[in-house]
Amino acid sequence: MNITFTAMADDASGHAWQGVFGRLWPAYRQWYVRDGSLARPSFLACRRALELHMPEFVPRWAKLAELAGGGDLAARFLSLWCPPAYDSACSQAIWPGHEPLLVRNYDYSSKLFDALILHTQWGTRRVLGTSDCLVGLVDGINEDGLALSLTFGGRREVGVGFGVPIVLRYVLETCSTVAEAAVALARIPTHMAYNVTALDASGARVTVHLSPDRPAQVTTAAVATNHQPGFEVSGHVYQTATIEREHYLLRRLTLHQEPQDKFIAAFLRPPLFSLAHERSRATLYTAAFRPRQKTLTYLWPNIQWTLDVNHFEPGSRHIYYPTD
Repeated sequence: MNITFTAMADDASGHAWQGVFGRLWPAYRQWYVRDGSLARPSFLACRRALELHMPEFVPRWAKLAELAGGGDLAARFLSLWCPPAYDSACSQAIWPGHEPLLVRNYDYSSKLFDALILHTQWGTRRVLGTSDCLVGLVDGINEDGLALSLTFGGRREVGVGFGVPIVLRYVLETCSTVAEAAVALARIPTHMAYNVTALDASGARVTVHLSPDRPAQVTTAAVATNHQPGFEVSGHVYQTATIEREHYLLRRLTLHQEPQDKFIAAFLRPPLFSLAHERSRATLYTAAFRPRQKTLTYLWPNIQWTLDVNHFEPGSRHIYYPTD
């Protein structure tokens, strides 16, 4: 199996993004209306939710909706307010060494993955990250050195809130530090359970456990996989080996110190690295975020690709994946 990753830049005009929308919207539209368009909130409800919880992002949302053709359905989708349910796997951990370093594996279906890395300057900050749902990010870093990454929280409850990719986008657009990010993450409602780890250039860190039916839990945990504190045992726990992955990472953090390269390399091997493409839970990439350098490095076995927030160079990489 092969995937081509593309890194591209977009500015306030949104013209580059408009081309991406034209290419990806048909598939996203099909997903968004899979239960019928009336199952999704109205345009007014979506706008009010953004105005209440992410007011700084409303002008950009309105601009993106205009670039998308000004249609009602696209505007509703681009708010990511109460979207259809979805999940992924993923592992992430913060290296305990002298330099702030966040490393993560993104485990997801290759058929549903955009393979798009966006460098944007939509507001006051440059933001670089892995695009999802056209408007959001599953991980990223901004010009201030704030890095964020998410994992699915393992709970199946669905409630009233945002799809978490737009929450990560919003935080990177509006926050400079972990302290600011923690406040924003804790107050914005999400429609499903997620764990978001944040790290900044000072070395400050948090992992915020988000749920649609419980208050957010703000912790200093250095590791997050696919469950939350006080989790209920479920099929997802066994299907994703979330406990085993968490224990593996915790042992690496507590039993001995190791250099950056060895810590990162561990994400490219089992039990963290997965080849389960037929179960839609394969590792599509490893990413290493260095907040002081403002860089994001994508890694695969034998391939590394470093991108800089402040000196971005577009490009692409063609990745071959073996199967198990």
